[in-house]
Amino acid sequence: MKQQILRRAVKILGLSLSTAMLAGLLNIPNAHAQDAEAGAAIIPPGTILPVRLNSSLYSSRTTTGQTVTARLMQDVPLANGEKIRKGSRVIGHVVDVSSTPDANTQQISLQFDQLVSSGRTIPIRTVLRAVAGPISVMQAEIPTDGPVSAPIATTQVGGDTAFTSGGEVDTADGALVGKSVRDGVLVQASANQARGCRGVIDDNKAPQAMWIFSSDACGAYGLSNVRIAHTGKTEPLGVIVLTSAKGQLKLTSGAGMLLRVE
Repeated sequence: MKQQILRRAVKILGLSLSTAMLAGLLNIPNAHAQDAEAGAAIIPPGTILPVRLNSSLYSSRTTTGQTVTARLMQDVPLANGEKIRKGSRVIGHVVDVSSTPDANTQQISLQFDQLVSSGRTIPIRTVLRAVAGPISVMQAEIPTDGPVSAPIATTQVGGDTAFTSGGEVDTADGALVGKSVRDGVLVQASANQARGCRGVIDDNKAPQAMWIFSSDACGAYGLSNVRIAHTGKTEPLGVIVLTSAKGQLKLTSGAGMLLRVE
């Protein structure tokens, strides 16, 4: 029946189609469904995306619907052996900007819902595990000199020590949690009950790309008066809410984030 209708329409337009071409037209998959399936297959839940903000957010001039972009700061390995390459873009938007009547507490709600990598756009839903101000990011990127016989190390946001040149990553207690790699670290994300972050989710025990963050990094670092009021892991799903208890909320470009795919 579908073939007959399509052939009539084509005949009216004065065109001709082979049987193979007609079959192809009749079997074009739904693009949105295909993208959603691809996103779920390519990026397993629990995968961490370490990003740096390209956009600055100020509660005084940020508007609802405004686009927010960030870039991936480290290759993210996937279970199928592929990688999401450093430099890939994560795109989102501002969901809401609000404040209390006295303007003392201000908040910005945002959501990241697209990953653009290797010319492909993949729908995602993420939660926010940690955020760090630009100065904290910069400090974590500067090596600290140790003894001549010891490898140079960096102090991750959250307290881990990462030794360069393929060295190990240790917690403040000296426990080995992963290894240093080019442009970051690969560690298993640890639970941080005091700050409210989970460890392994959906049985995704693969080492995660954490960039300049510690294995248990959770919450806000180096951001005066800013806190994560909602991570996005509960309703409203995927919506991240940042608040400032003392006037204008400022999150400038260059800030780092650990986004976790749900």
